[in-house]
Amino acid sequence: MKSKVDPLSVTAMTITVLSISATAPLTAFATASPLAMAFWRNALGFALLGPLLLLLRRREVKRVVRGERRLLRREQWVPLVFGTLAATALALHFAAFMTSTRLTTVAMSTALVATQPVWQALIAAGQGVRTSRRAWTGLSLSVAGTALAAGLDIRAGGTALLGDLLALLGAIAQAAYTALSERSRADVSAPLYSTFTSLVCGLELLAVCWLADIPLTGFDRDTQLALLGLLLLPQILGLGAMNFALGRISATTMSVLLLLETPVAAFGAWWLMGQKLEVATVPGLVLIVVGVTVVVTSGGGSSADADADATAGADARADAEQASAQRPLAHGGPVIPPYPDYAPAFQQAAVPDPRLEWAAPRKDTHTPVRVVYHGAGAFGTVTLRRPRAEELATTAGVEQTESGIDTPTTTLTRPGWLRDRS
Repeated sequence: MKSKVDPLSVTAMTITVLSISATAPLTAFATASPLAMAFWRNALGFALLGPLLLLLRRREVKRVVRGERRLLRREQWVPLVFGTLAATALALHFAAFMTSTRLTTVAMSTALVATQPVWQALIAAGQGVRTSRRAWTGLSLSVAGTALAAGLDIRAGGTALLGDLLALLGAIAQAAYTALSERSRADVSAPLYSTFTSLVCGLELLAVCWLADIPLTGFDRDTQLALLGLLLLPQILGLGAMNFALGRISATTMSVLLLLETPVAAFGAWWLMGQKLEVATVPGLVLIVVGVTVVVTSGGGSSADADADATAGADARADAEQASAQRPLAHGGPVIPPYPDYAPAFQQAAVPDPRLEWAAPRKDTHTPVRVVYHGAGAFGTVTLRRPRAEELATTAGVEQTESGIDTPTTTLTRPGWLRDRS
């Protein structure tokens, strides 16, 4: 996608970065328990955006409800379990990240949480997805930057080191949320899936607060203003501007711009609470941002090794086709000559179906860039995964009736010749 750099796009990107960067300073500014703040952040967001999304996607909601009447009989419980586990990982992310803002500096917390693409790439590599040399270089830079930035906290020990570890745990949990979401249902759009995970995440945080006897009411004025800011800035203004900007710029550009959250959040913490940034941690923080930038921009097959492998694969396929053309038939017949070069070439007259773009062959196997911020994905860019063959078989005869940029993989009716063969 070619980015459109115009005043409107620049304004949207600026609003996105500024609004999203307010999360850590506002959490650190409040006096309530971080777990209570995490619960109310999800609860208020779900109460405001949940009904709106359910209203806009009412046809999809009806379809999902009808399809889930026989949940266990249709053997769809496995994707539902993965969705619930993803929501649990999201709850762990909120609890760890928002707690870390109280124990360490806002700059350290946001920088360490921003390493989520690094852990996501490691999870993908563990699942067998090929990782380019450039991505491994970014991983090494991020690890070195983390060790360098956390050196001061390691020597000091105490709550600062615990805050750094919780921030890393929040990044790992966010990466796990993305990985588990890919194993969830493929026929649910991003808005509906985000609503579901926010609901489950809020209920789990509510249970934790109830078991730990954490008060959820009676907050002072600073906490109330912080909760209002978390609802208006990152939840509404930030995600709204991000979805608008993603219609005009690429996902990679937005992912890199979101790394500006670290310096902007550090400035916000200094403005709100007078929190100073330790000069000794600056080189490590810069190295973390550079490493994550390398990881984010490495997915796409533009690396030299991916191009070489693609060229080698094309040559191998050409040699195989030539050998197959010259091979005699099984019954000992004559050799079939190759198709002559002077013969007229047949042109493909069929128009490709845009609903089948997800099935197009890929030029590379690198980890794709996903724009996900604290569990809320960009509604028009997040694709959970491709549907499996058995899922397409169970949805035969059902037509998708709604459209939009955030529509998931469209369910298609199988043609008659395919039904006759099954």
